[in-house]
Amino acid sequence: MIRNQKGFTLVEIAIVLVIIGLLIGGVLKGQTMIQNAKVKRIAKSVDELRAAVYTFYDKFGVYPGDENKPIPAGDTRNGNGSGRIDTTAEYPMVFQDLALARIISGNFNGTSGNYPKHAFGDDYFIQWIAPTGGRADHYIRFDYLPWDVALELDTKYDDGVYNTGDIRANEDYRESTSPVSYLYIPL
Repeated sequence: MIRNQKGFTLVEIAIVLVIIGLLIGGVLKGQTMIQNAKVKRIAKSVDELRAAVYTFYDKFGVYPGDENKPIPAGDTRNGNGSGRIDTTAEYPMVFQDLALARIISGNFNGTSGNYPKHAFGDDYFIQWIAPTGGRADHYIRFDYLPWDVALELDTKYDDGVYNTGDIRANEDYRESTSPVSYLYIPL
């Protein structure tokens, strides 16, 4: 019989499997923590944007983008002064006006597509709209959120149903790999 056989004992294999299991568990927990942080960042963006818009309104008496006079200083484009950020010419100017008023930071040129990005990488902006079945009002529109994130936000801050309550989506929250195209959160 050969006494110097090389190999692993069952105890050594068990220890390696436990370590691998702990590493996988840590990675999965880390992914969950990152997802939760992104959801919290979106909720915080809503609060920050509300504060910025109402600060602008308190300071100038009009909504950013909708103003029909050259305010703030450096503004070269005006809205129609209707009290609504409603036209395709107005809502791209919101972030430019907020930045020119030094309420937010950033370099926004007032053109369509020059919006801040949410935590999941797509645009968000404000517009006056009546989402399907909802009341007309100013909404913060988040483009292309993962369906589970949209559901989580709706559940935390409203009723969890895509077409009722204050928070609305343009499609049902279904488990899928495709995102919800638009999520509307009231300003």
